[in-house]
Amino acid sequence: MKALLVESFQQRPVIATVPDPEVPNGGVVLEVKATGLCRSDWHGWMGHDSDIRLPHVPGHEFAGVIREVGKGVKNWKVGDRVTVPFVCACGTCPTCQSGNQQICDDQFQPGFTHWGSFAEYVAVHRAETNLVRLPDSVSFEAAASLGCRFATSFRGIVAQGKVSGGQWVAVHGCGGVGLSAIMIAAALGAGVIAVDISDEKLALAKAAGATFLLNGKTTDIPAAILELTKGGAHVSVDALGSKITCYNSIACLRKSGKHIQIGLMAGSETNPSIPMHLVIAKELEILGSHGMQAHAYPEMMQMIWEGKIAPEKLIGRRIHLEEAVEALIAMDSFQEQGMLMIDRFE
Repeated sequence: MKALLVESFQQRPVIATVPDPEVPNGGVVLEVKATGLCRSDWHGWMGHDSDIRLPHVPGHEFAGVIREVGKGVKNWKVGDRVTVPFVCACGTCPTCQSGNQQICDDQFQPGFTHWGSFAEYVAVHRAETNLVRLPDSVSFEAAASLGCRFATSFRGIVAQGKVSGGQWVAVHGCGGVGLSAIMIAAALGAGVIAVDISDEKLALAKAAGATFLLNGKTTDIPAAILELTKGGAHVSVDALGSKITCYNSIACLRKSGKHIQIGLMAGSETNPSIPMHLVIAKELEILGSHGMQAHAYPEMMQMIWEGKIAPEKLIGRRIHLEEAVEALIAMDSFQEQGMLMIDRFE
């Protein structure tokens, strides 16, 4: 099969012909129809993820059609349209048994622990636990856009933040994660304040449902949000993963507010300074969102079916696999407007 292959960290990937994946017992092989490219893939290419072993095929946001079914798989067949969470669970550990497969003790992550979806085919283990059936009304591109950014934002806003109508939600960073969080929070009836340093991205945030737009280059973000909301945001999301956005997200909260960390903090951004005096004085909550369980997808799919959220609107460029080489290298420049989607492989 054709795949994007990383042979050395921080060195230019290549498009190569590599062996097709073998179907695992209890798993399936998918023909990839669409796969997103996000900053997590860039972190992997940089060598920030200790799970990656070279040579490596990235890619963790994908949707496709089952091509082969392994032994022991009962509820899936060749030809089924499916997607998967970016964290695939074992289904049997104590964490999974508690319903929290997104932080499984024995995770399988295509694109990180195993070869991923920047290829014509990808293997998925533990199919009964991890596959999500796609309605015919949901395109492969829309499903792939759910994979990491949208689903993680959905869980962050809905399950962790418990956002409701009338609340204020601040979103720091208007890339794929941020735009997803904005769309979801707005659909729930919240007033959303979008923060970025790019006016172009702020324009996308407005289209996604943001009520107010703040440019971090020219504005004291915590002070502006405290004033706009008459006391601070109820929920604030660091959708970028930088020391500045993390600090600002916590500092802009009202009493009993919730900070949701979704943006990965790696490399030089690891170990941010936290305004712990505010956490104590305001009794703030600091929460993370690490993907979403396969069993939780129906609520999100229902909102898509009802037209309340439309993840495909957040897709920017659609590219060929070969174009992904340059796109992956450039991901940290933050030039893309919306999500990048690989939808052609031949």
